[in-house]
This record gives sequence, C-alpha cells and structure tokens, in this order.
Amino acid sequence: MKKKGFIWGGALLVILIIVWIAFGSSDKEQAAQIYYKVKYDNFDVVVTTTGELQAENSMDIRGPSGLRRSGLYRIKITDLVPEGTIVDSGDFVASLDKSELSKKLKDIETEIQTKQNQYLQTKLDTTLEMRQTRDELINLNYALEENKIKLEQSKFEPPATIRQAEINLDKARRRYNQAVENYKIKRDKAEAKMREVEADLAKVKRKKMELIELLGKFDVKAPKGGMVIYQRSWDGAKRKVGSSISPWNPIVATLPDMSSMISRAYINEVDISKVSEGQPVEVGIDAFPDKRFNAEIIDVANVGEQRPGSDAKVFEVIIRLNDTDSVLKPGMTTSNRIMVSHFDSVLSVPLEALKVTDSTRYVYKKAAVGLKKSQVTTGEANDNFIIVQEGLNENEEVTLNLPEE
Repeated sequence: MKKKGFIWGGALLVILIIVWIAFGSSDKEQAAQIYYKVKYDNFDVVVTTTGELQAENSMDIRGPSGLRRSGLYRIKITDLVPEGTIVDSGDFVASLDKSELSKKLKDIETEIQTKQNQYLQTKLDTTLEMRQTRDELINLNYALEENKIKLEQSKFEPPATIRQAEINLDKARRRYNQAVENYKIKRDKAEAKMREVEADLAKVKRKKMELIELLGKFDVKAPKGGMVIYQRSWDGAKRKVGSSISPWNPIVATLPDMSSMISRAYINEVDISKVSEGQPVEVGIDAFPDKRFNAEIIDVANVGEQRPGSDAKVFEVIIRLNDTDSVLKPGMTTSNRIMVSHFDSVLSVPLEALKVTDSTRYVYKKAAVGLKKSQVTTGEANDNFIIVQEGLNENEEVTLNLPEE
C-alpha cells in the first residue's frame, strides 16, 4: 500500500509538471497583455486642428494713399504702438520713415526754381519778340500811309507814274496785311508757349503740395476707436518696427470687431475630404483650458496651399464661433474639434488592438487559455478608436499590445 501511494503521488506530480509546461507560459503571456473590454458606446468621428482666433470683421488702419503716384514703393515703419493698445478715433498708431519723401521734396523744390526761371525767361523773350513785331507792324502801316499820299499826289502825273504809285500802294498794303497775320500767329504761338511753361510750373507746384500733404499722413492715425491688432505680411509675419508697407499692401494694423470671432485653421490634405461647411465644431482656447465654445464651419478652401516652414499641403478652413466672451482676443491659439459624424451605441476598439494585412483585419481576444485570433469587419475611425461591425461581442476583451506572429 505504501508502494502504491508513492506511485500515485509520483503520477500526480508528473501530471502537474505537464500542466505547468503546457499552460504556464500561456498564463504568463496573458498576465503580460494589456486588455480592453469591448462595449457599446457612442462614437464620434472628429478631425482636430489648431487655429488662430480672429475677428470676422475689422477695419484696416492704412498707410497714406498716393505712395505709388509719388514714386514711393517701400516705406519702413519707424514707430508702432504695442499690439492690443486701445485707441480712440484720431489717436496715433504708427509713424513711417520720411527720409525718402523729404529727399523728393528737396528735389522738387529745385525743379520748381528751374521752372520759375524758365517761365521768367520765356516771358521776357516773348515780350521782346512781340515788341519788335509790333514796331515792324507800325512801320509797315506808316509805309502804307506814305504810299497812299504818293498816289493822291500823282493824279496830275502821267498815267505811267500814276500806275507805278498804285502798284507801290498795293505792295505796301499787302506787306502790312501780311505783317498783321504774322503778328496774330506769333501772338498765338507766344501765348501757347507761355501757357505750356506756366502749366509745367503749376504741375510741379501741385506735385510739391501733394508731397507736403502726403508727408502729413506719415503719422498714421486710427480711423475709429478699438483695439490695435498688427497686420500680417504675405509670409505670415506680423508688422513691427522695421517692417515695410507698399502701395499694394499699405495696411499697418486692424481694428477688429470683437462681436463676431472666427478661428482660421488649416486642415491637411488627408482629412480635408471629411470637412464641409455647416459642420459643428467645438472650439477650445489654449490660454483658458476650461473654456469651450460652440461653432460651425462657414468656409472651406477649394485649393490647397503650402504654409511657410512646411512641405505638406493644407486647406484653409474658417470656423465661426456662435458665442463670444470677454476673454477672447485676436491672435489666441484655438483647439478645434470638428464633428464629422456621430454614431449611437456601437462597438469599437482602440486602433492599437487592430492588426491589418493586405486582405484581412483581425484582433487578438482573450480566450479561456491564451489568445484567440479573430477576424473583424470595421467601419469609421477617429484618432484613437475604430468601429467594429462584425467579429466581436460586447464584454469580450482584446489585447492592445499585439503578440508577435
């Protein structure tokens, strides 16, 4: 009996060793896995992106008009009030570099002096020329009178003498008449020349007045009250002291209308097909994490662009906030959650749980012993989860750290 006891005890020990060898490693593997319990829940497909808060409407604070007409194309900003300054109508906002304009004023003053001298010289020359022409006309008139007298005195002379006197009178009359016509032509010509010189002088003087008026506008004032927000250049950089404005983009800053705010965001080309006008958006403010605002998309760009410092193509999306708040300021960074679609009570698993091959999608779910590979049919996905349409049941557990094949 004692011998039989040893035999049964040894057999039991062997069985335990076999069970441990067969299932011990599987138990260790199960213990090392991280599981997620599948359950029914609501599912949102969301596109997230950052944006910059701006006023939907604003009034521009512009540099002076007429820069191009005055030959000024790049004007530097020499002084600028701090961004966020509250100004009233007519308050100082910025000053522009006046050096190039001052040089043009000196040049035009020299030109005015030249034109004035030219005008005076033309006037003197015209006066002398017309005086000489008038003297010649008077002398010809005297000659005409003398020939008339000679003709009258020759009435008792022979016919040939009378005829000669008539011819001389006719010649004198023709010379006088011709001189009168020439005098009119010279007078009209002199008047036209004087008008031309006078017009040139007036034109230069007007140009000087325009430059003086333009110089007065190099101190930029606010057109109305509000908060000063710097304008961005084509490269996205904000205006600052040392930045330049041009006739094509003379805006120095803006005065935003804070009653309606938008978030200007950019969506990558992978997600842009999911986004459309009218979709609801939840907007968060990075500076105030506890603040959330309901919003909607009001515009989606049709053409992509390449933002500075990035190789990826993005599409501009404008999001309008439905509400406003005193904490909202232009330039704040926003976190935008665009609600693409919503599903009620569906099964989903974390993306880490899904393994994808060319033809199948499957997960590893927890079995009585070890893991069981289960093929699944999936639906829509968001940043973290994907809907499982077939292949899993509620309360089943799937592993997140997939085992090696």
